Order: sequence, then structure tokens, then C-alpha cells
Amino acid sequence: MDAMAANAKSSADREIVTTRLVDAPPERVFDAWTDPEQIVQWWGPSGFTTTTSKMEVKPGGVWRFVMHGPDGRDYQNKITYLEVVRPERLVYRHGGDEDLEPVSFHTTVTFTPQNYKTLITMRAVFPTAKERGRVATEYGAVEGAKQTLDRLERHLAGSGSGTSRAFVISRVFDAPRDLAWKAHSELEGLKQWWGPKGFTWVTGTLDFRPGGIFHYCLRSPNGQEMWGRFVYREIVPLERIVSVTSFSDSEGGMTRHFLSPEWPLEMLNTATFTESGGKTTLTIRSVAINATYRERRIFEEGFASMEGGFTGTFDQLAAYLARTA
Repeated sequence: MDAMAANAKSSADREIVTTRLVDAPPERVFDAWTDPEQIVQWWGPSGFTTTTSKMEVKPGGVWRFVMHGPDGRDYQNKITYLEVVRPERLVYRHGGDEDLEPVSFHTTVTFTPQNYKTLITMRAVFPTAKERGRVATEYGAVEGAKQTLDRLERHLAGSGSGTSRAFVISRVFDAPRDLAWKAHSELEGLKQWWGPKGFTWVTGTLDFRPGGIFHYCLRSPNGQEMWGRFVYREIVPLERIVSVTSFSDSEGGMTRHFLSPEWPLEMLNTATFTESGGKTTLTIRSVAINATYRERRIFEEGFASMEGGFTGTFDQLAAYLARTA
């Protein structure tokens, strides 16, 4: 018997092992496990909610969180990451501080690809068999682990938010923030720069307020018209614009991408503006929402193309800001 097999046998009575085959690739599952915005949507047994105060997913990094039980009790938790190998493996230590729940163990989570699916194996090893039994009895750890993976599976299937990984791009513009903001909040400015490089402005209307719509038409280099719209959700002057964007038609309805019919219907875009030394950093964060797994995959596979498109758009914005500075 080799050393690995002997070690597995020696720890068998101290382990809780839970497995699940989920309909998502390892990259997507790994993101759900390490993205603080996602993990709180599914972590814990049925009826629990989670509040995170700190999450640094790196060797030596810490995730501090509170699990709120359906009975109203709060459970203080701490995880310290020992290994982070994207998208294959997470190894972490749970517990260890006096202010936490009296539960300490090491967990290894592996994400094994099976076509476009992922086999998750979650192996928690306790210091002793007695401690493993106590945690299983007092905390319902075996059933709790199963319920946690149930919730993860529903999250990945899109029964919750149906949200993709985020596309993020940032650019520093040699212009003050008020000028960059004006270019986004006035139709005359948008006419001059908005859209992919090589496209020309045809027409548009702007109602810049929460609940308002930016509806526009551009013409591609080959003469095809492309309609789009922004529905504004949140506007914090000079700081942030949150909108739901989609392809559109002349009536303002939602339509599919004119070149990619499996592209998500809706994207949630957050544009943030920060100023330093008279220059403005504009950051765009975009996620597909209300999307199927297939649509999320198409969206995420399109990140390189999106980066190219936004780069051309930012070039046009930079030129416009230089003319108006």
C-alpha cells in the first residue's frame, strides 16, 4: 500500500466526504466558490444566509463570515486558505480562533472536469473520529454539506440570479471627471463617441434618470443598422451609472444580438468614475443577467471580443474628450 492510500485509509473514520456532479465547467464552479458576491447566494444548509466581512482567496488569505441560522442564531466562522489552484482545487482550514464556533477541520475541494460538467468532491478531515462524530451529530454536518451543494447546484443552474462572471475593463482618460461624466449623461456628447469603432451615429434619444432609457441606432461599416438601449437603474452623479443594456429595435423593445442569437438578452453594466490628478479612471463591469447557462457561456467566451470592442469605443471617447477639454 503506498503512502497516499495508507493516509486515506487512516483518516477515513475522521472524514465527511460529499460529492456532486454539476452542469457547469470547473471555471464557473470555481468562481462560484471564490467570488464573494456569488458565494453568499448559496453557502450553507437550507434556510441559512451568510454575511461576509472579509474574503481573500489566496494562500494564507482569510474568509471571515457569519452564518445566520433559520432559528435566529448567528455562527461566527473563519476559513484560512492553504492552497488555491484555479480551477482545480481549494484547500482550507476551518476554525482556529477562540471567538468562533468550536469546530476545526481541514477541507480539500476538487473540481474535476467531465465534458462540460464538473465533479465536485468536498473532503473535510477532523482531528479525531470522536470530533467528526460530534460535529455530525450537533451540527448536522453530513446533511448540511449535501444541502449546501444542493444550493450551489441551483445557483449554477441559474434558478437564482442567472448571473455570469463579470467582464471588467478600465481606462485612464486625460480629462477631469465632470467632463467624462458629461460625455455619458448628455445626448450631444454620446453622439460623438458611443459605439464600436467604425460605426456611425444614426439617431437616438436620452432620458438620463433612474428608470429612464438611452435608445439609439448605429450603422455598421457595411451599412447594417444596429439598435440598442440602456435602462438606467442607478445614477450617482460623478460617481456611478448602473444600467441594464440590451440590443433593441426601432420601437425600443429587447431583441437578440444581430450576429449572435445565443447572446444574453440583458447585461447589467456598472460604470464607475474616479478622479486623480485631473485625470479620470473609468471602469466598466458587465455581467449577463437572467441568462441561461448556455447564454452565460457564450457571454464569457466573448470577453476577448468585448475587450476589443470597448477598447475602440474608449479610443473614441478619449479623442472626444481631447477635443472638448
